[in-house]
Amino acid sequence: MTKQIEFGVVGLGRMGGGLALQALEKKMKVVGFNKGPINDELKKAGLAPVESLTGFKDKLRNPRIIFLYIPAGPPVDDVLDQLANVLENGDILVDGGNSYWGDSLRRHEKLKEKGLEFIDLGTSGGVDGARNGACFMAGGEDAVIAKVEPILKALAVKNGYVHAGPPSSGHFTKLVHNGIEFGMLQAIGEGMNLLEEFRFPVDIKEVLKCWGHGSVIRSWLIDLMEKSYREEGGMQSIPAYVEDTGEVNWLVNDALHMEVPVPVIAQSVMQLFLSRDDKKHWSRAIAMMRHGFGGHPYGNDESVRKERREGQINPYPAQVRS
Repeated sequence: MTKQIEFGVVGLGRMGGGLALQALEKKMKVVGFNKGPINDELKKAGLAPVESLTGFKDKLRNPRIIFLYIPAGPPVDDVLDQLANVLENGDILVDGGNSYWGDSLRRHEKLKEKGLEFIDLGTSGGVDGARNGACFMAGGEDAVIAKVEPILKALAVKNGYVHAGPPSSGHFTKLVHNGIEFGMLQAIGEGMNLLEEFRFPVDIKEVLKCWGHGSVIRSWLIDLMEKSYREEGGMQSIPAYVEDTGEVNWLVNDALHMEVPVPVIAQSVMQLFLSRDDKKHWSRAIAMMRHGFGGHPYGNDESVRKERREGQINPYPAQVRS
């Protein structure tokens, strides 16, 4: 008789909770720990809760497989240290969060010394992916990966799982993925800006819909842009401040050390920072220097604007200039 697939999850938020719920619906046994209350949907689906990390030892058979979906950084080390004091040789810990690959390599080596196995697991697809089929990039030793692969393949969208390479490669490939994502977001954002600023009215929501069907740039991001644009009635009510958790900063730093040029990814990070600058000291400084060397005016100036639009060689058709 085939044994029921089982695993534990630390962190039952949007990602960990979504994956747990998907697994429960697929008749897997899931043991879960969360700092806060566990939502009723997970309880009704059959989640086996534990009140502390020590509870995993009794509720999972050996070798135990426990996923972590918690914020990157010290919280991961804290949980791993606590679990390492409870678990037994051969048990497997899987970090599914957005940890830095260098930290993952260090954790792999540290846990190995204690007889425990470690997999770094890049997880993509957002909340919807966690719930209905995620994209996984796993880093780890072949024999260890083989024990966790049935879970990952069952919870992944079709063709959405890869054993990317040895320990740390799962989180590195996810980091590169996030950098590419930033570049794509920036390009789409700039395109939206052009559509909004065109001198003639454009049915932007229908353009986005069209782009999502057969165009070279069709993508989930374009689909999300169209959906949000329709629901919000445009972009005017959306705050311009863009927040993020900083992982792509690590990638830009890595690229500098690797001497690999990443101008688009680096610039997308800079533009994100720019969205947060409500004081605009940098632009004030530029205005002050331009005023000093060229007598350029402060602020808006209609005569300068007219010179910019009409007084220079401009490929933009003269008949449509304002």
